[in-house]
Amino acid sequence: MLNDVLNTAVGGISAGRDIYIVTGHTDMRKSIDGLAAFIKGSLGMDPFAKSLFLFCGKHRDRMKVLLWEGDGFVLLYKRLDNGSFKWPKSEKQARALSQTELRWLLEGLKIDQPKAIKQGHSGDLY
Repeated sequence: MLNDVLNTAVGGISAGRDIYIVTGHTDMRKSIDGLAAFIKGSLGMDPFAKSLFLFCGKHRDRMKVLLWEGDGFVLLYKRLDNGSFKWPKSEKQARALSQTELRWLLEGLKIDQPKAIKQGHSGDLY
């Protein structure tokens, strides 16, 4: 469902937005104001930018997505019934994700796929 909301519903919430995953775990008691303050203060980024910010809890079974819609913040929350997200464990930093990496994450895959086929460059010939 979250995958559908982010990628397909009404053109997709994630369409045309930068996507950032906040690595490590986040205190999931934080809500809109706490997450926006963290984005601004700790990451040095603009929470009002046209971006999605993804956060995950310590057990990696909960995810929050924060975005600004121009007239207010939207906070999406997902708790997995079974399994966990393959979340990067490195120290707190914001890492840009592609739409494909977001899809992998929501499908339970690692965002660093070592065997993924890379896009070719137009005009490259053998």
